[in-house]
Amino acid sequence: MKRRFWFGKAVLILICVTAFVMLFSFIVMSLWNAILPGVLGVKMITFWQALGILVLSKILFSGFGGFHHKKEQFKNRFRQKMMAKWENMTPEEKQKFKDEWNRCRGWGSRFDEKSFTTNEPDQKI
Repeated sequence: MKRRFWFGKAVLILICVTAFVMLFSFIVMSLWNAILPGVLGVKMITFWQALGILVLSKILFSGFGGFHHKKEQFKNRFRQKMMAKWENMTPEEKQKFKDEWNRCRGWGSRFDEKSFTTNEPDQKI
């Protein structure tokens, strides 16, 4: 009984995912064909080309989902190391770190106030 239930559930999920992908591809195709040929002068696309655009954008902009977890692990390890270093700093070292951090984050390292107040023409750097 359980095996039949899981098989039916898997088939239902497969059907729903397929329907969603087809619907989303149809929406992309419709929007492309309604807007872009008139605005940019590009050719109209077919359903399969819209599906290909979706797959390509998934690969280019979000990858396959494996790196996100590794990135979170890296961020957590980096945070733990920095917290350990912070705990071992003296109050003078902590203040020096804060001052350096604020100096680097501000505009002061790239621009000075004079460059925004003079009426002279821009100089090439």
